[in-house]
Amino acid sequence: MPQHVSDIMTADPVTVEPQTSVTAVARLMRDRDLGAVLVTDGDRLRGLVTDRDLVVRALAEGGDLEQTTVAGACSDDLVTVAPDDDLDRAIRLMREHAVRRVPVVDHGRPVGIVSLGDAAMERDPESALGDISAAKPND
Repeated sequence: MPQHVSDIMTADPVTVEPQTSVTAVARLMRDRDLGAVLVTDGDRLRGLVTDRDLVVRALAEGGDLEQTTVAGACSDDLVTVAPDDDLDRAIRLMREHAVRRVPVVDHGRPVGIVSLGDAAMERDPESALGDISAAKPND
């Protein structure tokens, strides 16, 4: 029986608005132990920003990080899935688009995120990725 994305996704994703500073987003990610947050404009998904995006697209560019907004650091060409999509579809999209996280959207509204780590823990918890994904963070 195929599993659905909703079975393993992280529900109620953390969101920020496009004008949020990258410093504020970095602090939010640190304080909430997150690797990614969704960028929304109202209820509309605008992008996804990861901790790596903050380093590569903002920190490495220099400048005033309090004045640099997350709109310039986020990925905005997103692949999305629906909560009732098969997990296999989400995994296939991650592979095809070389992404590790996919926003879950229901009727145009973001409702979660599904990650490669989530899929690994569900499908093969004894794999290296499943084991690493299940481990506690090394603060």
